[in-house]
Parts: sequence; C-alpha cells; structure tokens
Amino acid sequence: MSDHKIIIITAPSGAGKTSITRYLLEKYPHNLAFSVSAATRNPRSYEKDGMDYYFLTLESFKQKIQHNAFVEWEMVYEGKYYGTLKSELERIWQAGKTPLLDIEVKGAIHIREQYPESTLALFIEPPSVDELRRRLEMRGTETIESLMARVNKASYEISFKHHFDRIIVNDDLQKACREAEAAVTAFLGMGQIPR
Repeated sequence: MSDHKIIIITAPSGAGKTSITRYLLEKYPHNLAFSVSAATRNPRSYEKDGMDYYFLTLESFKQKIQHNAFVEWEMVYEGKYYGTLKSELERIWQAGKTPLLDIEVKGAIHIREQYPESTLALFIEPPSVDELRRRLEMRGTETIESLMARVNKASYEISFKHHFDRIIVNDDLQKACREAEAAVTAFLGMGQIPR
C-alpha cells in the first residue's frame, strides 16, 4: 500500500480549496481523480450523489463507522458527518490514479498520520479571517449564526496549519493554483506532467 500516494487539499471553509482542487483535476485528468467524500447533509441544488458527495443517511453513516469503512470521518457541525471511505481510495488506486482529497482540517491530519510517507497535504490559508468572512458573506448561503460558526471554526483550523507539508496563502487564486500545481508535480515526481 505504501506506493499508493494521496494528495490532500485542506482549508477553512471559504479559503478556496474547492477552486484549487478543480484546477488541479482539470490540469491533470490522467493522473489525479477526485475522492468523493461521504456526507450526511442534504445535497445542494447543483450537487449530484456520487459525484460531489455520497449523500448518506445518518443511520447509514453510523453503520459504516461501526464497520470501519472510513479512513477518516468527523462530525463537522452538529449532526452533520463527513468522511472519506476506504473503498473510494481503493477505487481510485485501482484505476491507476492518485486520489485528490478536498477535506476538513481534522480529517486531513488523520490521513497524514495513517499514511505519513505517501501523503502530500496542502493547507490553503485565507489572507486573513476578515477576508474569509467577506468571501463567505458574498456566497450568500449563510445565516448570521452559521457565518459566525464558520468564521470561529476557521480561526481554530488555521492554528493547525503547521501540521501540513505546505501552506499556500490564497490572496490571488491563479498564483495559489500555480503553487499547488508545483507542489503536486514535485510530489508525484513527474517534473512536467503530461496533459
């Protein structure tokens, strides 16, 4: 299993990890595959089951925890569970690709602990917590309470940034994407990856 590599993109909500993940997947479709996380929340209107997340009932998620089906999982917000299924990593490795995970900070730390030699973990840091709050407000998807919860959680998560291989400050998305790309190509030992 040690030759199976994993790439993790982690960040507080609103720091840009999804944009950077999409950039890397578009750039390297032959080398990387998106690791679909499991979640107990309801899908948003634009999300598809099995593509964006595996949307599970709370009951089903808890059964999978009991059967040790997750490489990492956590209750991110009250009653809302997220996790990475072992079967998802296996699916991607069997396809000859490297799983690219877009996951929460605590989950990222758990995976690094389990696969210390074969994981590249990138922490995407917002330029400031104020900028993060502004980005979340612009999304228009948060209530005042959920916005405050996310901002407080972000401040807490930023305190763990030194657990990761590389910290990329996302004050300019294109620059952050290029930095992530350089880290990924070096980690996969490809110099210039074929497109």
